[in-house]
Amino acid sequence: MGDQRTVRIIGIDPGLRRTGWGIVESDGVRLSYVASGHVTSPSDEELAYRLREIFEGVSSVIASFSPREAAVEETFVNDNARATLKLGQARGMAMLAPALKGLRVAEYSPNLIKKSVVGTGHADKRQIQAMIAILLPRAKFASADEADALAIAICHANHRTGPQAKAAALAVETARLARRTATG
Repeated sequence: MGDQRTVRIIGIDPGLRRTGWGIVESDGVRLSYVASGHVTSPSDEELAYRLREIFEGVSSVIASFSPREAAVEETFVNDNARATLKLGQARGMAMLAPALKGLRVAEYSPNLIKKSVVGTGHADKRQIQAMIAILLPRAKFASADEADALAIAICHANHRTGPQAKAAALAVETARLARRTATG
């Protein structure tokens, strides 16, 4: 899959303890598995250190695998406001890493991701993992976080020319123009 139409995509499943990542290539028709893994941050460390670990870990993956586009799951808001806030901070670090490399970062809801991979927005983790095994037979994932990240990448491959992806591309281009204007 090395031609001009092939795009390498990183899907990121943000989490404070473990941030999953999965990389696929898509030529618009076929998907192929490239790699997957996760970045961990020690729970006994201060929050700022843990956030730095996420940022540096995702940045390292991007440097190693050179994706051209990125996608993340939108924040899930639960009853625990403190946990939601910390997840949002982890998500911010996971989004900043590709954005600083000039990648567009698309965001998708959990239901859209599930629907894109399984066909229903209320699929459970086992169903997602089973479909990933079918769609990406060479995929090896050691955790649900990695499988979720691959699902996010697959969702983006299926929707990368849709309105959410176009909005992400516009935001990247606007930021580039603003930097160019500011530096004169």
